[in-house]
Amino acid sequence: MKEKPPSSRSTTSSRSSGVIRPTPLTRERVVAAAIALADEIGVAPLTVRKLATSLGVGPMALYHHIANKDEILDAMVDAVFAEIELPTEEADWRSGMAQRAHSARAVFARHPWAVPMMDSRKEPGPATLAHHEAVLRCLRRDLPLSMAAHAYALIDAFVYGFALQEAAVPFDDGEGAAEMAAAILESVPDDRYPHLTEMAHEHVMQPGYDFGAEFDFGLELVLDGLAAAVAQAS
Repeated sequence: MKEKPPSSRSTTSSRSSGVIRPTPLTRERVVAAAIALADEIGVAPLTVRKLATSLGVGPMALYHHIANKDEILDAMVDAVFAEIELPTEEADWRSGMAQRAHSARAVFARHPWAVPMMDSRKEPGPATLAHHEAVLRCLRRDLPLSMAAHAYALIDAFVYGFALQEAAVPFDDGEGAAEMAAAILESVPDDRYPHLTEMAHEHVMQPGYDFGAEFDFGLELVLDGLAAAVAQAS
């Protein structure tokens, strides 16, 4: 009597055979892995080979989903834009821009490598274009075209600039800032740099100091200035 061949179910089912099948490689997985790797090592050292290694595949496997590093960067920036909350349909220009600014700051804190790249890509993706459209739609509900353009440029300059500065400071909290200031002052003559010394002792080294709080202060000044310019132009 001939033996029955094993069923196709036993050879293909990972449950019945105990075989662990690898998660299929997709474009979304490649982009997510690239973002995670950039968060860890930055964009400059990111290579196709390192990305492939992080995914547990050979470099050639990635080319089925993404053509080259430039395309990876385009997709990464587009994914970061997709993380930023957009103004709601009900929001006026000021509340909508404040909401977006705070969300952008939080996103850039997660992905500091992205800040210099956000408006540098020559082939923006769908999330990037949708983001710009939503922001302009919010601004244009209340502002004339020229003022909407001023507002968009000014708000982005502040948010992007603050994110770059925040990512660059070598401390995470007020305690770290105070320690850094104290270390600097040890080698600085008080009488030669009196204003620097005053700022350190009377502000940075005081309990409760938070460099991040400057974001709220600055954003309100920007929005107040825009609101005044809008009123004057009306």
